Amino acid sequence: MKTASRSTVLWARKAACLARVLCSLVLISAPAAAQWEQGPGEVPYVPTPPEVVEAMLKLAGVKKGDTVYDLGCGDGRIVIMAAQKFHARGAGVDINPVRIKEAEENARQAGVSGQVRFIEKNLFDADIHDATVVTLYLLSDVNLRLRPKLLRELKVGTRIVSHSFSMGEWKPDKEIEVNGRSVYLWIVTEKAKAKFGGQAGSATAPQPGG
Repeated sequence: MKTASRSTVLWARKAACLARVLCSLVLISAPAAAQWEQGPGEVPYVPTPPEVVEAMLKLAGVKKGDTVYDLGCGDGRIVIMAAQKFHARGAGVDINPVRIKEAEENARQAGVSGQVRFIEKNLFDADIHDATVVTLYLLSDVNLRLRPKLLRELKVGTRIVSHSFSMGEWKPDKEIEVNGRSVYLWIVTEKAKAKFGGQAGSATAPQPGG
């Protein structure tokens, strides 16, 4: 009886220890899972760090009178900062309704609801004609499919800023690094429109979730 009892206690202790280890792993992985939440689009939702957001807006020279469009806006942080710190107006586009609601609430809490708006839409279908600045944190292949739309619809002089991902053969006018992250700037020109704006983009392609 004593042997059986000790064996039972030993197994119980092992089970408790294993349970604690599994619980710890779940708690550790939860933040990472939240950062890479997969919405209805094709790009994982990975928020841009605040210092990179600010660097993107500074690189684009955002100022009062600008209209900043963030394509795949997630929680709205880029257009919210554009309104708060740079006195611009902004519009965020995202296909994920959860992100749109979150962005609207964040704008309300930041006191800039009158300066920004959020649109639940596939970014390939969004009307971006009035943008003076466009910000992106997508993927390289999405940038390439989006490039013709950007060059067809945006006015000459519009600035495009992308966090981490380039535009293929269309080389950036400027590139900086912020805490190990690349940030690229392009300025729309007639030459770029003629060279890279002729191919049709995918109007029905799934849009990133943030």
